Amino acid sequence: MRINIWTATFALMAFSAVFGAQRAEWNTIAEPFVSPAHAQEIDWAKVDETLGRKAAVSGDVHRYGFGRSDLSVTLDGVTIKPAFALGGWIAFKPAHGGVMAMGDLVLLESEVNPVMAKMIASGLQITAVHNHLLRASPATFYMHVAGHGDAVKLASAIHDALAESKTPLRVTPSTTPPPAVDLDTAQLDQIIGVKGQANGGVYQFGVPRRDPITDGGVPLVPAGPMGVATGINFQPTGNGKAAITGDFVMTGEEVNPVIMALRSNGIEVTALHSHMIDEQPRLFFMHFWANDDAIKLAKGLRAALDKTASTKS
Repeated sequence: MRINIWTATFALMAFSAVFGAQRAEWNTIAEPFVSPAHAQEIDWAKVDETLGRKAAVSGDVHRYGFGRSDLSVTLDGVTIKPAFALGGWIAFKPAHGGVMAMGDLVLLESEVNPVMAKMIASGLQITAVHNHLLRASPATFYMHVAGHGDAVKLASAIHDALAESKTPLRVTPSTTPPPAVDLDTAQLDQIIGVKGQANGGVYQFGVPRRDPITDGGVPLVPAGPMGVATGINFQPTGNGKAAITGDFVMTGEEVNPVIMALRSNGIEVTALHSHMIDEQPRLFFMHFWANDDAIKLAKGLRAALDKTASTKS
């Protein structure tokens, strides 16, 4: 009888341990999905103050732009507007009781290592460093970063790291109206299949994927502000022509069909790489460039989008 009692006791203890572990694991997995409850606890005004600018807010994501308006970059005779290919950013999304931070910073070659050293010292992750363009003068590089924790502390770490570069850390509101986008934007909308928007003299599209994307278990929504929508930018270059750049967001099996679609339509592929480390599904990002008739280029981009699981209105 005593043996049966001890056996039952140990069985109960084992069950409790397993159940407790499963419950703890469930709590860990479930925690990212209660992020809206944490959003009200974040002092967003303090984050704005620390980063020296107001956020663009989409859903529960606060995105901060760090455009390199201090740089004069040219490519194949085109002077690149900041919104076209020099628009660094950091996005904060409530998750795990704090925030998830991810972003893409635009740096000169001489700025990469000082900024990286400061980021690492502050506990931030570097998830990619690469080019987006070819033949640009001066050459620019793009550092993808990630972190998790207190929003104000993360903002302070990012601010201090960017202080190692010449990235403008305070935004002065412009009194000059943005230049008009001299393109048939209605026709571009129809061809690309989503509604674009003008930003700083550039016409921009964000085309989300149909499949859900997560990073560390956190759904990356909205896709555009979190950097996981295909981005397409048109910068007018006169007489109905435009320079185009941006990046396609693709799974592995889509990479080469997109390359072939772009190249067969006169669009140069300038970079292929990852941006993140823990995303699901595994994603690849392809950057491109051309300067030609805007409508012709839009049709080429649509042909490439058709090779991906992208949304279309």
